[in-house]
Amino acid sequence: MSMKVADYVLARLREWGVEQVFGYPGDGINGLLAAWGRADNEPRFVQARHEEMAAFEATGYAKFSGRLGVCAATSGPGAIHLLNGLYDAKLDHVPVVALVGQTHRSAMGGSYQQEVDLHSLFKDVASDFLETVTVPEQLPNVLDRAIRTAYARRSPTAVIIPADVQELDYSPPTHEFKMVPSSLDRSGWSAVPSASAVERAAEVLNAGEKVAILVGQGAAGARAEVERIADLLGAGVAKALLGLDVLSDELPYVTGSIGLLGTRPSYELMRDCDTLLTIGSSFPYTQFLPEFGKARAVQIDLDPHMIGMRYPYEVNLVGDARETLLRLMPLLRRREDRGWQEEVVAGVRRWREVMRQRAEVSADPINPEYVAHCLDPLLPGDAILTCDSGSVANWYARHLRMRGQMRGSLSGTLATMGSGVPYAIGAKFAQPDRPVVALVGDGAMQMNGMAELITAAKYRHAWDDPRLVVAVWNNHDLNQVTWEMRAMSGAPQFLPSQQIPDVRYARFAESLGLTGIRVEKPEQVEQAWRDALNADGPAVVEFLTDPAVPPIPPHATWEQMEATLGSIVKGDTDRAGMVRQGLKAKVQEFLPHRTHRKKSEE
Repeated sequence: MSMKVADYVLARLREWGVEQVFGYPGDGINGLLAAWGRADNEPRFVQARHEEMAAFEATGYAKFSGRLGVCAATSGPGAIHLLNGLYDAKLDHVPVVALVGQTHRSAMGGSYQQEVDLHSLFKDVASDFLETVTVPEQLPNVLDRAIRTAYARRSPTAVIIPADVQELDYSPPTHEFKMVPSSLDRSGWSAVPSASAVERAAEVLNAGEKVAILVGQGAAGARAEVERIADLLGAGVAKALLGLDVLSDELPYVTGSIGLLGTRPSYELMRDCDTLLTIGSSFPYTQFLPEFGKARAVQIDLDPHMIGMRYPYEVNLVGDARETLLRLMPLLRRREDRGWQEEVVAGVRRWREVMRQRAEVSADPINPEYVAHCLDPLLPGDAILTCDSGSVANWYARHLRMRGQMRGSLSGTLATMGSGVPYAIGAKFAQPDRPVVALVGDGAMQMNGMAELITAAKYRHAWDDPRLVVAVWNNHDLNQVTWEMRAMSGAPQFLPSQQIPDVRYARFAESLGLTGIRVEKPEQVEQAWRDALNADGPAVVEFLTDPAVPPIPPHATWEQMEATLGSIVKGDTDRAGMVRQGLKAKVQEFLPHRTHRKKSEE
């Protein structure tokens, strides 16, 4: 039997080391599905409940494996559904290849069923490489280039294969005019900046007395080097959300997350430093970086397209983080005065005590911060954490300390809802021998998470370590947007848009044969976490939390916070029993260590 184009595609994926493809079936990829049957399901076809989830799972897989993520979808609606997950990969710089079906070539241009202009649809999200295969000889070059480009540009690429082309006999490119051959090999490489640029960066950093370092996911391969640089410069280190697992939070000078979901020590680190070194981060919120003109700054980034943004950097080093730091370290002088770093360390200690106190404040029925606070010491040292968008991201960023070999990620740049559970499933396929915990709000759970629990149930026996915990903060409110309306618009909660139904998530999990735990009282929280982490398979634990606990931004002054409270209770009919002064008093309990703020902020 001759090899079909579809057979060749799967064979080439295997040669590239692809072990699974996340997708959903449809007649636009029937040829590929038949080839999977002939190939004994190698690479494994992982059936998501929705193509968007398949793209999220491929993205999560790539984030937690360091390898290529692959997803597949049919023509028309299937291709359209992929977009949000692929944009998540694009904005977070993750290598993903999408294999997409298309209607038969003979029907193209005839307004045929499910015919969509896929090049127009994908031209932005797959802008680094997008191609349609119309004859067998285009393979393997098109597929190889899609894979190489995804790796090299750390971006999604797409290969469109019409349904009839999938069924054609495969014939390789020949040694002839207008044929394009290809090859598999992809060697490792490291970009490094020029020696003169490194010397200029060293001059800036050596001149600084109060050095702050900001790391993002681009510094993930340079953990030891970042620690050494921080020690040499006597610096404090803040982390962008995508870089939370770059450094251990057990290091006393690590201030944690930065930005609106960040910590007070990170805010103070940037406010008071005189020198900034940014490594592998494109953190976009300039207002959380030092005032312009106050600090000299150096940036290290692998991508010349992303260098020099966000802050007026004096030196921009284009290169791999580890290789660049190895060249920079010999030129740096060790700072003997540790006063600045000791001040940073003291701020971190104060913040952790404040966070403990905030977590212990009573709420109705459960303080959402307390839920995350109780999880922190129970997490295994090799746990993988995924987090959805919403108020839960505040608690992930502030209460959970990375340590050991822990990994963590979320939709950092797109900040899309609904990625937490599919990310966790992708993580389980990437690291099947490690426990995974997904932190999800009830809005995101209703949007995508509940259906994807079916995928977790379907594949639970494929993982060496069966632990996959999905934790749901159930407060019947789209809480992050509610607080954004109050803080930015001075508007109360608009119930028709914000209030969502109380769903029994634990009971739904039990209907799938999973462990389900519903927690309604604070005294049940810790044991619920223990039971979920010790379950013999996927577990859903839902916590009934108080939507009135505010995610206080780290930079908010007392006056600014009070100014946002004027209309919070007005119109909140679901919380009619909480008068304005009562809510105001509650917010005051959650404000960052007021006594430690400088007089200029009072």
